[in-house]
Order: sequence, then structure tokens, then C-alpha cells
Amino acid sequence: MTKAKPKIPIRYWILWWLLLVVADVIFYVLLTPIWMGLRAVAWLAEFRARRRR
Repeated sequence: MTKAKPKIPIRYWILWWLLLVVADVIFYVLLTPIWMGLRAVAWLAEFRARRRR
């Protein structure tokens, strides 16, 4: 017969959710606008290069 898994302490759940929220904020609030800005700059550069030909 297998043993039941021990319960996870509440402090680990709090830590897990806190880290998840911090990771979401870093990705969606900081990195996504930077990535979109870089893509916009690349698109403009390509558009200008095609227009010059």
C-alpha cells in the first residue's frame, strides 16, 4: 500500500503564487512592450529600405 503524500505547507503555496505573479509582471509588463518596440523599429527599417529602391 502506498503512503499518502504529505500536505504542502502554506508558506510554499504563498511563495509559489508570489513568484508566479512576479514572473507574469516581468514578462507581460516589461518584456512584451520592449519586444513589440523592437519589432516596430525593425518593421520601419524594412519599410524604409524597400521604399528607397
